[in-house]
This record gives sequence, C-alpha cells and structure tokens, in this order.
Amino acid sequence: MVDIIRWAMLVFQVWMLVDAIRREEWFWAVFIGLAVFYWNSFGLSAILYYFLVYRQYSSGPSLSGFELPGTFDRRRIRELEGKIHHLDNAQHYLQLADIYFHQGKYDKAEQTYREAFKRDGNDTDIQAHLGQCLLRLGKAQEALELLQKVAQQDPKHDYGFTLMALAETHMKLGSPDSAIQLWERVLENHSYPRARVQLAELLIQKNELEKARSILQETLADEQYSPIFQRRRDRVWISRAKGLMRQVQSRGS
Repeated sequence: MVDIIRWAMLVFQVWMLVDAIRREEWFWAVFIGLAVFYWNSFGLSAILYYFLVYRQYSSGPSLSGFELPGTFDRRRIRELEGKIHHLDNAQHYLQLADIYFHQGKYDKAEQTYREAFKRDGNDTDIQAHLGQCLLRLGKAQEALELLQKVAQQDPKHDYGFTLMALAETHMKLGSPDSAIQLWERVLENHSYPRARVQLAELLIQKNELEKARSILQETLADEQYSPIFQRRRDRVWISRAKGLMRQVQSRGS
C-alpha cells in the first residue's frame, strides 16, 4: 500500500513538473524537479504548486489532465480537419488557421485563412486574421486593405489587436504619421505595452522626447504590478521599453 502511494505521488510530481516547465515557472520547476530526483514521496513543492499556480488557470489544456506540450494543439488540429472534411465550414478553417498562426507557421496559416475567406469573405475575424498573417509574411500592402476595412467597421475589433496590426502595417509601409494616430487611438481604450512602445519609438524618431519619456515611464511603472503571465507575455516589449528609455535619457542629457 505504501509503495502504491509513493508511486502515485511520483506521478503527481512529474505531472506538476511538466506543467511548470510548460508555463516557464522555473522557480517551481527546480524545486519540484529536486523532489522527483531525490524520490521525495511527500512532494510538498508539487502540492504547493498545484494550489498556488496550477489551479489559478481557469482554462487551458492542463485542466484536461496530464499532457505533454503541444498535445492539445495536435488533437485540436485533427478534430478540425475532420470537421472540415465533413462540413467544409469557414469557421473551422478559421480556427485551424488560428492554431497555425499561434504556432508561427505563417505559410500554412495563410493558406488556411484563404480557404476560410473563399467561403465567407465578409467575416471580419477572417479578414482581420488573414491581414495579420500577411503582415508577418511581409505582405504589408495586401494586409493594409483587409485590416483597414475591418478597422473602419469596428475600431475595437479583437480588443484593439486589429487596430494595432493596422498601425504596424502603416509603419512597414513608411507612414509614421498615420501609425502614430492609430497607436493613440488604441491607447484611448487600452494600455498594451506593444502599442505604447511602438508609439514611443515613432515619437523618438520625431524628436518628441518628453512625450516618449512619459509613455515609457508609464509602461515600466505598470509592469511592476502586472500578474506573472502578463509580464511573461509582454517581456519583449518591456525590454524594448528599457532600451528606449536609456536612449531618451542619453539624448536628453
């Protein structure tokens, strides 16, 4: 009986270890890994991780049980491919393309978004997501038409992400003034570091250093009080904000 309990606890510890690695919770991963390595049947670190971190995620692949990274996506892709085969529905193509997009497989995402667009060219989600994909593939001019159309219909589409993609498209096409106007529109309703940092970059180019400094200070101040998952998601922008702040300070001194 004791051996069964020890094995059950070991399985639980490995489960929590894999989850911690997948979420990049390295502090927890180290302690849980040490417990597994030294065959600690009590597994206090794994139990604490379960209640303090794992249970805080109200949704996501981990809630369906023990899974290795990527398992959920692969299963969802197979499920969507089956639905597409039987139903040939634009929304299923869109959902499949979104998975490819988030995996960074932009060529496959573009092909799948285009299949969705063929079936429903008026769907704003399809237009916007295809536009964002084209932007990442360097097809800014083609992306512009799609993103602009959606933004005109619904400036708040996708919680401002479509408007941000449109601003980035104008930057790619060498229209900084249009991009600045769009970034400012985004920041009227949101405080995304992605928007703040890129607006600050454009302001620095125009030598509007004080305005850029104020935006960067707000970005860095807010980051200190953001939850862990948000800091992890925005770390690239925070790093860029710190670099821009040093640039502003050196130019202003």
